[in-house]
Amino acid sequence: MPNIIEITDFNAPELDIYARFTEVQLLNREFPENGIFIAESPKVIERALDAGYEPISVLVEKKHIEGEAKNVLERCGNIPVFASEFNVLKELTGFPLTRGLLCAMRRKPLLSMEKICSGAQRIAVLEDVMNPTNIGAIIRSAAALGIDAVLLTSGCSNPLYRRAIRVSMGTVFQVPWTFADENWQYELGKLGFKTAAMALCDNTVPIDDERIAKEEKLAIVLGTEGDGLSAKTIADCDYTVKIPMANGVDSLNVAAASAVAFWELRKK
Repeated sequence: MPNIIEITDFNAPELDIYARFTEVQLLNREFPENGIFIAESPKVIERALDAGYEPISVLVEKKHIEGEAKNVLERCGNIPVFASEFNVLKELTGFPLTRGLLCAMRRKPLLSMEKICSGAQRIAVLEDVMNPTNIGAIIRSAAALGIDAVLLTSGCSNPLYRRAIRVSMGTVFQVPWTFADENWQYELGKLGFKTAAMALCDNTVPIDDERIAKEEKLAIVLGTEGDGLSAKTIADCDYTVKIPMANGVDSLNVAAASAVAFWELRKK
């Protein structure tokens, strides 16, 4: 049975992790084993539960306890369920977008790069992609278009930031991902991957080049919005690939470019 605790004051300490903690506080870099994240909406929370993430507490609009939230609450066991009326929760930024349900969950230890790439044929590497919206959108495209795993450099936003989770529609719990070390290109080479840098350079090959499509293991490398990939990263990749543009448009947003690249370079 859910452990229902009624909340009548938005400033109640029970709401701190939902309403007042920053993403950095939730991440808890000093003690990562205590890190948590916030998942929104029944579908997203269920995907997290399916992936084995442990729920800590739930915040729910009272009218949804026997409605949209019911299945989630039944799966969460006897954890605290903070329930409140909408007039209290409306002060919580973004709450109306959650379909009445938020869940605080415990983070898992990150897997190694070798574990993430084991058995993979197509992976994405994100270099310094800092916008959580782009992170979420890229991972959603990766899930939809058959990318086996995602590696992120240390300059990237965390995929378990609340906005990244929301934009990904919970696919951050389905696509394996981890943060790579500085020698990721060397390590990928040891694992048998060829690397394809998505970049606006003169010396590029078209994205439908047959040599790239035939690679048994391929890492598609994408850079941050605006600056793109570093010169060193491009130089160290096996291929430099550009998506043909029309009408004088020079490039796509990195999330849009990722979807095009994933579709074209997926394992056929």
